[in-house]
This record gives sequence, structure tokens and C-alpha cells, in this order.
Amino acid sequence: MGSTDPAADREKKAVALSSVIAAVALTGAKIGVGSWTNSIGILSEAAHSGLDLVAAAVTLWAVSVAGKPADDRHTYGHGKIENLSALFETVLLLVTCVWIVWESVARLFFKEAHVTVNFWSFAVVAFSIVVDYSRSRALMAAARKHRSQALEADSVHFSTDIWSSSVVLVGLFGVLASERLALPWLAKADAVAALGVAIIVVGVCWKLATKSIEDLLDTASGDLKDKIEAASRVPGVTEVRQVRARKSGPAVFVDVIVGVAHDAGVERAHDISDEVEKSVRAAVPGADVVVHVEPCAEKSDPLTLARVVAARHGLGAHSLRICDEKDGRTVELHLEVSGAMSLTEAHDLASRFEAELRAGLPGVSSVVTHLEPCGICPCPVANDPGSERRVLAALLAFQGVEKTTFNAHDLAVRSFNGQISLTLHCSLDADTNIGDAHDLTVRLEKHLRAAVPELGSVVIHAEPPGSKD
Repeated sequence: MGSTDPAADREKKAVALSSVIAAVALTGAKIGVGSWTNSIGILSEAAHSGLDLVAAAVTLWAVSVAGKPADDRHTYGHGKIENLSALFETVLLLVTCVWIVWESVARLFFKEAHVTVNFWSFAVVAFSIVVDYSRSRALMAAARKHRSQALEADSVHFSTDIWSSSVVLVGLFGVLASERLALPWLAKADAVAALGVAIIVVGVCWKLATKSIEDLLDTASGDLKDKIEAASRVPGVTEVRQVRARKSGPAVFVDVIVGVAHDAGVERAHDISDEVEKSVRAAVPGADVVVHVEPCAEKSDPLTLARVVAARHGLGAHSLRICDEKDGRTVELHLEVSGAMSLTEAHDLASRFEAELRAGLPGVSSVVTHLEPCGICPCPVANDPGSERRVLAALLAFQGVEKTTFNAHDLAVRSFNGQISLTLHCSLDADTNIGDAHDLTVRLEKHLRAAVPELGSVVIHAEPPGSKD
């Protein structure tokens, strides 16, 4: 994943290039004045600025390469180059510290070194502070805007230069005071100031190195994980099972596994996944988010679980009953299998279904399935007026003895393969509960089968008055 904004890449390169130019000017000026005045403080600052020049050049290279899009070898983009650049800068700064400490200790305890303090000594340090301040602000603004660790490291370098230059400035004043006030011990102030610079730089190195190494090792902060987990809990998510995050330069890659209800369905699960992705992106701007959805069986009722498990095996399930007996709980249901299967194939499939369903329903000792064919079985049919008259007569007889008021209509009697099929609509009072409606259709079916024994398929559709379906 590389930068998708050419304007952002140009802005990052421009600010990095300006830092290179500033580092060249500062390094040259400090080397010249430091050599002239023999000030270890100014020379230490020159070494610091010289390595900042190298670091700025590396930063310019890093932001240029990090903006490249992902390719076959770098599927997550080139953002890690910024992290490597920041780590490289810290190593350079530590090298600077070793030299500064070595020379400062030598001047403090083992050798004399005369420092010439003049206008140019103070001028070059003041010039350095002004340039460092302006560059640090510009770099940090760009780093925050584009989430660039390389630019942030360069900004920190320039900001620490302000403090280290201030320490050197104090050291120069100390040397000047030793000459004007005849205080020989202040002549060592320049070396002490250089040691102060080294201490400041070491502290900065520690922070930069820690941050760079953590990003290179894909270390995610607890705050970031908590923020992602909280954002993932959108409506429909029953639990957040796993959160992983890694940084690659300015990019953040997030992997989330969430649980949804077993009966959510593919479309609903996809919608929930989209909502999680949007929520995480809002919490972590610019994040590349991948959401994996898993079902939560424990959140489902027995019938829903039976249907989900059946669908997993390519089956259909209905008419589930739970029977509490002395020997334990038994689940009974109808299982729809392909009509093209042999009995052996269907039985094996049903056995696997029963085992999985039993494992998902604690306390159930037995699962009994009734196998029936399913699927579309087109076949030629013909109207059967004679049988229709017999069915109508049976309907009138049922209405005469049934206390419940209903209206049978849209009756169709057909014959095929020597069997008679019947479909009819049955209008009932709109306030009738579904249990009473089902009981009525069962009684009606039994009555019709007794009156017309050759009836095969019977489908009775119960509906409220005025329904058109």
C-alpha cells in the first residue's frame, strides 16, 4: 500500500529537500567557525549537523521510495522504508555522541585546548537556532499531516539542535566570562556544554530508536488495539474475537475477527462487516482494514442452529420438536435431502448432521431425523374435475361440522403419476393466532384425506381476509 495522493508525495519531498539544504548551510557554517575558534562545543554541533545532513538526505530518499505503490514483492507497500530511515538516523546520532563525549572528556581532564570566542562564534550558533526552529516546525507539520515517521524523526533532530545549540551558547558565554572576569574554571564550560549536547542527543536517540524498532517489529500499542476493538462493536457484532494492527510508515494495517449471530445470513453478515470496516477507518484514519466474520452458535435457538447446521451440509430442516424424557432430551426434525441421493448417501449425510447438531446443543442426548426429498421436480399435470367435485363436497361437509368460521377458495385439484394433488387458500379471522390456524389446517387435511383416500400432496395456505397472495 503506497501513497495514493501525488500532491502529498510532492509536499513530503519538498519539505525533506528543504531540510537537506538547511543542513548543508548549517554544517558548513559550524565547521568553518568551529575550526577557526577551536570550540569543541561548536565542532560538536557541526558533527551533529553533519549527521543531520546525512539523515536529511536519507529522509528525502525514504519519503520518495515510501510513496511507491505496492507491488508483487512488497504487497504491503514500501512504508517500512520510513521506519528504517528513522532507525538509521538514530544510529548516526549515537555515533556523533561517542565522538563528542570522547573529545569533551579529553579536554576536561587530559589536555588543554584554547577556545577563541568572538562575534562569529555567537552568530553561527544563533543562526543555527533560527534555522533549526523554522525547519522543525515545517517538518513536524508535514509529519502530522501525512503521518510520516521519517519526517517526524527529521523534525525531532532539528528541534533537539535548538536545545543543544542553546547549551553550546551557554558554554561560549562561560568561556567569555572566564576571560573577562579572570575565572579560569569557566574555561572548561565549552567542553561541559558539549557533554550536555551529547546527553540531549542520547535521550532523543532512545525515544526514536524505541519507536522505530516497535514499528519494524509490528508492535501495536494497547491504546490502538483498544480503539480498534471499541470501533468494531457495531450493531450486529456479538463479540470481537481478535484484533491485529501493524504500522508501515504512515499506513496502518488492521485485521479484525468478529462474531455475528448464527442466523445472520450472508448478506447481513456482509453488511455488518462493512459497518465494522467503516467504524474502524473512522477511529484510525487511513487504515487498511480487513474484517473476517465468524458465526456464534451459542447465540442461536435450537431451530435456528438446526437450520444453520443443515445449510452447512447442503440440507434443509423444519418441523423441529424437543422432547424432554426421563432418559434425557431428544430433538426430532424433518431433514430435506436431494431426491437424487441413494438411501446410503442420505443416511451418511444425516448422521454427520445429527452429530454436529448434538454437539451444538448441550443436554441433548439424541437427535432423530425424518428424511424426505427436496428440490424442484417438474412433471406433467392435468386438471381432474371429478376429483375436484369430491373435494368440494368434503369441504362443505367439514364446514358444516367445524365451529371455526373460514372461507376456502382458489381450490386447484390436479392429477399426475396416478396421484391427486390439492392446493387451496383458507381465509380466517385476522386475529386468529398461528397455532389455531395450523390446527385448523391439520384437521381439514385429515378430513379431506379420509373423504378422498387417493389424495397425495395437500397444501393449504392460511391467510387473513382480503389477502391477495
